[in-house]
Amino acid sequence: MNISTIVILLAFAVYLAMMVAVGVWSMRKTNGADDYFLGGRGLSGPVAAMSAQASDMSGWLLMGLPGSIYALGTGQAWIAIGLGLGTIINWLVIAKPLRSYTIVADNAMTLPEFFGNRYHDKNKVLLGISSVIIVIFFLVYTASALASGGKLFNSVFGVNYHIALLIGAVVILLYTFLGGFFAVCTTDFIQGSLMLVALLVVPLVAWGYVSGDFSNLITQSGVESAHYMSLMYNGDHPITLVEILSNLAWGLGYCGMPHILVRFMAIKNEKELKKSSAIAIVWVVLSLSLAVVIGVVGRAFLFPEILGETEGAAAAESVFIEMIQKIFTELLPFSFVGGIFLCGVLAAIMSTADSQLLVCSSSVSADIYKDIFKPQASDKTVLRVGRITTVVVALLAVVIAWDPDSSIMALVSDAWAGLGSAFGPLVVMSLFWKRTNLPGAIAGLISGAATVLIWDYIPLIDGKTIAAATGLYSLLVGFCISIVCIVVVSLVTKAPEQAVLDEFEAYKKYQE
Repeated sequence: MNISTIVILLAFAVYLAMMVAVGVWSMRKTNGADDYFLGGRGLSGPVAAMSAQASDMSGWLLMGLPGSIYALGTGQAWIAIGLGLGTIINWLVIAKPLRSYTIVADNAMTLPEFFGNRYHDKNKVLLGISSVIIVIFFLVYTASALASGGKLFNSVFGVNYHIALLIGAVVILLYTFLGGFFAVCTTDFIQGSLMLVALLVVPLVAWGYVSGDFSNLITQSGVESAHYMSLMYNGDHPITLVEILSNLAWGLGYCGMPHILVRFMAIKNEKELKKSSAIAIVWVVLSLSLAVVIGVVGRAFLFPEILGETEGAAAAESVFIEMIQKIFTELLPFSFVGGIFLCGVLAAIMSTADSQLLVCSSSVSADIYKDIFKPQASDKTVLRVGRITTVVVALLAVVIAWDPDSSIMALVSDAWAGLGSAFGPLVVMSLFWKRTNLPGAIAGLISGAATVLIWDYIPLIDGKTIAAATGLYSLLVGFCISIVCIVVVSLVTKAPEQAVLDEFEAYKKYQE
């Protein structure tokens, strides 16, 4: 191990120690389940904004998206456009109503609890279905983050992928286990800031080394296709309407992501919510734009080396890591600075994995254990079950991520579609359509999740899945089917009871 690698390792050690210290500090502020899962609804605007967006983007922002742009060109940026639009709509349209309704609906701490309270589900059917969906798809989502960590340590230090996977999982598990929501949000604020700095500095420095002339970028990258910089081409072929719609559809997922929506629920007050919206929107627009730039500049900067030629290829997904190593260990004598920027990649990974662990934990301990099986359980018992669940979920996610050839992009895509299709339509209809009833809500949850599972995993067309045969993203299909099922079933079944309608009116007045 050379001096440069030792210095980078030192930077990683300092960073990881700081994250664990935050967990220990946060543990002192965590006195019960409400603090552990929702922080007592005391988040400030900046922390809520950075925490929501950092937990959203994950290693996909610094590895998956740049890797796709690097391999196939800017036609892959339609995903970024869809996500940017989805983020803006989520903060401006969903955040305030959801925060208000969760307070009116008996101060719900989790999304499943909100659904149950919203529809006065005495049999807790919604609670159970929602919790199971969260556990299934968040296991895959958490696995994608842990896989990113394994690839990072493997690429930077040459550590065996499986050992690297375990190291990342242990650190994330440690501070989430100790500090819960306070620790997750505080570390996410730090990690989101570090991610943005890394996204700003690295491509600018690399561009300066290439030539500083954007018009020469592609000629220096060895890309033969004249369409590499065209939004209307996907790799070597003209982009189709199905591909554009599928990529834009990623934005639909935002209104159904429990780990993002819980930040809306935890914001201190309306004033802080306005701050959060502005900060989050600026952060996401900058971050997505710069991630696209990394893919393009990286193609020229690393040439003649070609990391990968296919979307989601493991080699292509390391483009940002390779750029940092080349700039700060080969071209500049600033290995510690390079180590800090590489921690930006680690930050993206950790900021999502910790949130996903916490959401899974809250679903099992608060929604399933306490609300369904043990209503008389004490607050301390729920907190203990939550921490045990955090450990179990982390172990299962490690098993899913064990394959070193697993694609970050593919894992994120599957989880995002499942959560977005199941929860997104119901969140929207719960907040904005008074007539939505309990049978309609159940139909929406089941149809959305089932559509994604059938579309993505069952080979129904000549030995292929429908997704592979059509190229259409399951989130778009699942979201539409779920909306239709909610509306149709709600209209053909009995209208909501008067108490539910009165509560809806109270929520509307609460917002005024």
